[in-house]
Amino acid sequence: MTRLQPLKEFPLEPQHNPPPPGARSARPPLRLGILLSGRGSNFLAIAKNIRSGALPNAEIAIVLSNIADAPGILAAQQLNLPTKIHVSKGRPRADHDRDMLATLREHKVDYVILAGYMRLLSPEFIHAFPNRILNIHPSLLPAFPGLDAQTQAFEYGVKVAGCTVHFVDEHLDHGVIILQRVIPVLETDDAHSLALRILAEEHQAYSEAIGRVASGQYEIQGRRYVRTS
Repeated sequence: MTRLQPLKEFPLEPQHNPPPPGARSARPPLRLGILLSGRGSNFLAIAKNIRSGALPNAEIAIVLSNIADAPGILAAQQLNLPTKIHVSKGRPRADHDRDMLATLREHKVDYVILAGYMRLLSPEFIHAFPNRILNIHPSLLPAFPGLDAQTQAFEYGVKVAGCTVHFVDEHLDHGVIILQRVIPVLETDDAHSLALRILAEEHQAYSEAIGRVASGQYEIQGRRYVRTS
């Protein structure tokens, strides 16, 4: 698989670079629904890799946010991508998620990609996309789930850290692992520098994981995501 480059700039140019001749696949592209609450650096890395052809067989169908002024929404608009905001503050989770689901269905989304979406999903949402919601977590799960995972790892004194892309189920940071990337914890690291180096790995790992899903060559077998062809 092509080694993807870390995100270098923000935002990207609003252009489309088709894959090179001969790179077409018989499989239709996966339509991705991106959910974000902040600046969306992982979303931008995914968009960059789709547009460059490094991530084939995928397209961004809609970018959704629960925060009205999320910078990631502005970035998506600058890229001429469809966007919509469903503000979550002050609303019951089930009502908000029903609106989100309606928008995802309207745009015929195949897979939901959580890119810094700072809100737990309701069971109704997860059941609507079984094993079709992806998340990235800045630790080597099952170690250090939840918030501030990089700080948890650093304070625990681990010698290696990294990130995990996994399917989302009803338990926090628990679903089947698609892939992980590992980095050493340096003697010169602090929690902040470690978090930045993990983020650089995230920008590669998420696109690699989506590429595995889009290839149709992997399947879930128990707790494992394995290549079958």
